[in-house]
Amino acid sequence: MGTLKDRLNEDLHTAMKARDELITSTLRMALSAVRTAEVAGDEARELSDDEVLAVLTKEAKKRREAAAAFSGAGRADQAAKETAEGEVLDRYLPKQLTDAEIAEIVAGALAAGGFTGKAQMGPAMKAAQAAVAGRAEGGRVAAEVRRRLV
Repeated sequence: MGTLKDRLNEDLHTAMKARDELITSTLRMALSAVRTAEVAGDEARELSDDEVLAVLTKEAKKRREAAAAFSGAGRADQAAKETAEGEVLDRYLPKQLTDAEIAEIVAGALAAGGFTGKAQMGPAMKAAQAAVAGRAEGGRVAAEVRRRLV
């Protein structure tokens, strides 16, 4: 198979043929976000798989936040729709790390960089995020880095 964007397009066509409205609308939304990212900036360009993955991660996070907001407002039907869309997007994302795995990776990254104090939070976060490589949300990684640097 080609790139991640090609896979999204192929899966969209399959969903359209199967008349699966949830997957069709979700993949259309995801491809729209990818196209928007491609034309953002000074000139249009083709996104790499890592950049497409970052767009999909952002979209999945939006779905989780929207589902939480809708369920908090008593709109269970809309929350269920957002959750279902998030699950469709999760199929294209790498498996998320557990808290224990994040703690282990962050500890290794901080030890390798020699980061010890809160004043080094920025460089420590950069090293930790590089080590995690998109397999966990930034907030979870930041919480672990903060916990270890205090």
